[in-house]
Amino acid sequence: MGALSPTLVELARWSATVRLADIPLTVQLAAKRCVIDTLGVAIAGSHSDVAAQARAVSRLTAATGDATVLGSRQPLSAPAAAFVNGTAGHALDFDDNCYAGFVHGSVVILPAALAVTQMGDLDGAALLTAFVVGAECEYALAKALTRQIYDLGWWTTGVLGVVGACAAACHALGLNAAQTASALGLALTGTGGLKAGFGTDAKILMAGRASEVGVMAALLASHGSQGPLDIVEHSRGLSVMFNDGVLLPLPALGHEWSLLSPGVDIKRIPICLSSHAAVDALRGILREASFSVDEIVEIVCDVPPIVRQNLIHYAPTQRQPAQFSMPFAIAATCLLEDITLDSLTEAAINRPDLQRLMRRVQMLSSDRWQSDLRVSAPEGAWVSVRCKDGTRVERFCAMPLGSAFNPLSAAQLNSKFLHCAAPVIGADHAHVLLERLGHLERLPKVRALIPHFDCAKAHAS
Repeated sequence: MGALSPTLVELARWSATVRLADIPLTVQLAAKRCVIDTLGVAIAGSHSDVAAQARAVSRLTAATGDATVLGSRQPLSAPAAAFVNGTAGHALDFDDNCYAGFVHGSVVILPAALAVTQMGDLDGAALLTAFVVGAECEYALAKALTRQIYDLGWWTTGVLGVVGACAAACHALGLNAAQTASALGLALTGTGGLKAGFGTDAKILMAGRASEVGVMAALLASHGSQGPLDIVEHSRGLSVMFNDGVLLPLPALGHEWSLLSPGVDIKRIPICLSSHAAVDALRGILREASFSVDEIVEIVCDVPPIVRQNLIHYAPTQRQPAQFSMPFAIAATCLLEDITLDSLTEAAINRPDLQRLMRRVQMLSSDRWQSDLRVSAPEGAWVSVRCKDGTRVERFCAMPLGSAFNPLSAAQLNSKFLHCAAPVIGADHAHVLLERLGHLERLPKVRALIPHFDCAKAHAS
């Protein structure tokens, strides 16, 4: 038996030849759900300060082009649009996740696919195909690296996002396998992502930068630039330097579809996914409760170690730290009934009663997580509520609503999209865009997909 080809060569051989007809309809449907969700949260996020900063810098540094920039009527070059839109998509931390790599996948892949298909004046089928290719390549490499790379402390969205963005861009550009492998090598050479950026603009901008890097690498390869094909296996490459040498064989691309297994988690609420199971467990307790919130003296959240690593803020007073805070997630669920984008204002976060209740929330990791439970419930939670009279109620949630194993219904997904998009582009435009996305494979021109809008003149209703 001959030696295995480098990982990037295997990815490129498959991705360069995929056509929409090769992709099962179930995979296409899963991809369209990701596209709908990501574009909705990106439109909402285009109003954020960090997205406005990304737009301002890109206007100073980037060329005009044919790629839509959310929040601006002026299209820009494909790399710049990918950067701005990826930033907007992650600005509210409302975008999807995949347990293959513990990555925010779509928010990096879609902006790259959209920008390059618009640059090439392609159709919706090309966009959908490029998105699937980007997702499957990124998630396949993530599976080969195992979850260890995330557990070691890397923010895998930054590390692996360049692969998804690059593969999507390469497919949209029509690059062959050799060019695609070079592009992936170029993208990975400078990759990285540190969790120290959680709760700051750095994390958000890193998502946009990963999308931009993927597009740039694809364009460079299309003009002849060469990248290291063995960068994953190299003695100073990805698996050794980032993952202690752990690298499994790639899954069977085109036969095992990561968009179906493990699937993608689409967030129901705009906070870190690590808190969602605890929130759902608490909601279950409160629905059946015979006590009031005023009677609660302690709430204990027993969670896997990875959740404690992600939710690093205990007394937040601003939006971004609050999104990475178990005490906020729990206290807000008690007092606000549910967490929405409107819950993440400084006024809401700093309510005296909410701040007091946050101090009654504890987060720990017991020995129960040293078992198969970490596989079946990777961000699960046991939540225990103790009241003044000594009453204690406990509830477990393995997978929250919105997870791939407990997905949002089509109606819930569409409602989330409209809630995100309508306040920015208006209800009529939002409904039209949603209808187009539902039939993306039949759209004749991707350039006509999204209405141009200026955030300074956005709709108020």
